[in-house]
Amino acid sequence: MLLGERRRLTDLAYRLLGSLAEAEDAVQETYARWYAMPQERREAVRAPGAWLTTVAGRVCLDLLGSARARRERYVGAWLPEPLPDRTEGDGRPSELADPADRVTLDESVHMAFLVVLESMTPAERVAFVLHDVFAYPFGEVAEIVGRTPAACRQLASSARRRVGAAKAPAGPAAAGQAGVVRDFKAAWEAKDIEALVGLLDPEAVMTADGGGLVGTVLRPVEGGGRIADYLLFIAGKAPGLRLLERSVNGRPGLVAQAGGVTVTVAAFDLTDDGRVGRIWVVRNPEKLRPWTGE
Repeated sequence: MLLGERRRLTDLAYRLLGSLAEAEDAVQETYARWYAMPQERREAVRAPGAWLTTVAGRVCLDLLGSARARRERYVGAWLPEPLPDRTEGDGRPSELADPADRVTLDESVHMAFLVVLESMTPAERVAFVLHDVFAYPFGEVAEIVGRTPAACRQLASSARRRVGAAKAPAGPAAAGQAGVVRDFKAAWEAKDIEALVGLLDPEAVMTADGGGLVGTVLRPVEGGGRIADYLLFIAGKAPGLRLLERSVNGRPGLVAQAGGVTVTVAAFDLTDDGRVGRIWVVRNPEKLRPWTGE
């Protein structure tokens, strides 16, 4: 039964940490603490699943606190780790995608949503995800966060305002996103700057994450025209890249491969009028392991 809780715990930890690798470490630590207890103490736990959730939440809360310091030293922008669908780890159905299959892909893992979660304090993020995403009552959230239920209610409310202010999607995927991404891919491959500019919102923003391990822009590129220019510059510098339409965190996105190996994953968000408003480009190879099988 306890091993059956692993997927739910990984679901929770990934949303709290934005990293599959860190989520798996947090879940492993949770189980290690369970099995480190004497057998009589384990047998005395009335609801082992609830115990595991409480411990996993506290482990993630601690990791979020230390992660803030680490990310201040991160080279360039830090983006959440993108996830493929179960059959799309490297573009073919394979056991390589199994790690990502342990996370349920829904609107609470869409890149825009995860990016907003990154703006929250650790306590806000834990309270919001536990209550609003996983429907835990504030009494249980309070035990994990170490605050009163009333304080946790305020934390979740503050987090909710952040989500609303950022207009992060909370419902079905934007209609037509697959078609827009397909047109975007065709325009990039054709080096058609007019088509790219037409698909991009004038105030679009592209953020890239290379982690200092691969070359990429260190600051967001702002404006549809500037993004189009940059994309064509990249197309000229890397003529061997192959673009593939793939699901990224449950929504239509693009994957770039070089020599059959995924080197870039791009997630998109559309504006209300159907243009590309945000692009998140992950190039850090350490964050692409679910796509490469490493």
